[in-house]
Amino acid sequence: MSVVRILGFSTLSCGCVVGRYRDVASTREVVYVEEKGVGCESKAHSRNHTISAERERFAAVAVTTLTARAS
Repeated sequence: MSVVRILGFSTLSCGCVVGRYRDVASTREVVYVEEKGVGCESKAHSRNHTISAERERFAAVAVTTLTARAS
């Protein structure tokens, strides 16, 4: 078990809430699914499991782009 520091939370376009954490010992970033979205169909998004940080970054950019276009 390692010590982690919370970096923040974000909501993916599918409705899942993920928390970003940094492992203090190795400085590795971990993205963890805190809550699965009601309409999420992704099997990769399971509550209490990690997901790829790259996928989370891509989804966050997509949400930002959609929000900007809706304005």
